[in-house]
Amino acid sequence: MTVTIKDVAKKANVSISTVSRVINDSKPVSDEIKQRVLRIIEETGYTPNPVARSLVMKRSQLIGIIVPDISNFFIGEVLNGIEEIGKMYDYDILLCNTYGELNQELRYLNLLKSKQVEGIIFMTWELREEHKEFFNKEDIPIVMINRDTSDFNITSVCIDHHQAAYEMTKYLIEKGHKKIALIRGWKENYVFGVDQYNGYAKALQEHGLEINKRLIKNCQYKLEVAYDAVQEMIDEDILPTAIFATTDSMAFGAINCLIDNEFKVPEDVSVVGFNDIKLASIYRPKLTTIRQPIYDIGAVAIRVIIKKIKGEKTDESIFTLPHELVERDSCRSIK
Repeated sequence: MTVTIKDVAKKANVSISTVSRVINDSKPVSDEIKQRVLRIIEETGYTPNPVARSLVMKRSQLIGIIVPDISNFFIGEVLNGIEEIGKMYDYDILLCNTYGELNQELRYLNLLKSKQVEGIIFMTWELREEHKEFFNKEDIPIVMINRDTSDFNITSVCIDHHQAAYEMTKYLIEKGHKKIALIRGWKENYVFGVDQYNGYAKALQEHGLEINKRLIKNCQYKLEVAYDAVQEMIDEDILPTAIFATTDSMAFGAINCLIDNEFKVPEDVSVVGFNDIKLASIYRPKLTTIRQPIYDIGAVAIRVIIKKIKGEKTDESIFTLPHELVERDSCRSIK
């Protein structure tokens, strides 16, 4: 039989409101009564109803997390940072996986609101007007990850994707590569894809190199789609000397396809990635890539949302963390 707050109050010979005050530490109670109530709670094994408690305290200690693909390596590492820091501050996480579907994202936004979460960390492949309408309508702290939110009033945690893509493309050019493919997530207006494309294009243009649209592939951030994209280039006889994939997993897909077609990496084709997930230094050849501080992105996002929950001001609306180009074995000079 479940023990209720009424049972505790009866055994301790106090009112229900007194038990509630002891549990929530909301109003002063004499030490003698407090110790008596705590003893009865321990003896009976009473557990406060979290929903009822959140209604009384107006705090749920819950933060909602919405992601488009929980199996994505990058997202998994971001979640590690979110969860670990959340525990430090006694917050629990409600995780929602949308598969990148707009209807699911809107459903989960409203569901998390009904669950009385105190804040939401939101990741999406594409930020749409329907999302912005929710943000403008609802008074709930929201932080986005890897999104330029400078055009509306939402905080974001990210790196400078334009600069990172520019540096990687320039690096390949300085290695002697003039025919460089870009394997990216979706079409260029998705998430940070436009910034990465512009960085890639800027480096090519600065060095007088042509932007070949046939070498720009949209691969949905999926290894298998990247594999197929490289197979297309091989079949069409337009294989470049270097492939720049904007996630490490897509770089792995490219390398697998090249090896299956008896090309060597990097002897025949250089392949570089983006993110520096843990597999990047284990895979063979070890992957040259852009390192994002993935765990830190999650950690900063939840620290910012907790500050917002507490009503503390943050110094900036976009938190841009540092990135690094990591040289390994998957790229060679062809000068």
